[in-house]
Amino acid sequence: MGAQFVKKGGGTGRRRRRGGAARMSEINVTPFVDVMLVLLIIFMVAAPMLTVGVPIELPRTSAGALPAEQEEPLSITLTADGTVMIMTSEVDPSQLIPQLRAIAAERSDNRVFLRADGAIPYERVVQGMGALNSGGFNNIGLVTDQDGPRFDGAAN
Repeated sequence: MGAQFVKKGGGTGRRRRRGGAARMSEINVTPFVDVMLVLLIIFMVAAPMLTVGVPIELPRTSAGALPAEQEEPLSITLTADGTVMIMTSEVDPSQLIPQLRAIAAERSDNRVFLRADGAIPYERVVQGMGALNSGGFNNIGLVTDQDGPRFDGAAN
């Protein structure tokens, strides 16, 4: 990536100002563009893998996805071992409602996504929904995996 010399005209090389080798002052941007395109592709591939989550086994259903929103939705996770998490932080179940009230006071949207492991009893899911309602969130979306069994038993 150094400067290149371009020979202008014929000549013996003694006259540098007239027709001799002159320095080329243009920068070759092709390698820079190549590197930037490679980095762009790397970030485009890596960005979807950066989502952090709690490993749970979601139940499967044939329901479609909810529409996207402007504000990042609040996510509450109930794991099979009884852990309760707000987004990615673990919360003591006795402190869940006060923390939800504090979060609801700061947010403009009252939508929350409830992620519950398929192995926990339905009673525990309903208790989680009751805690969300008491905490000020009455727009609750249940998160499931798609392409699960349908209620009528028909194949997808």
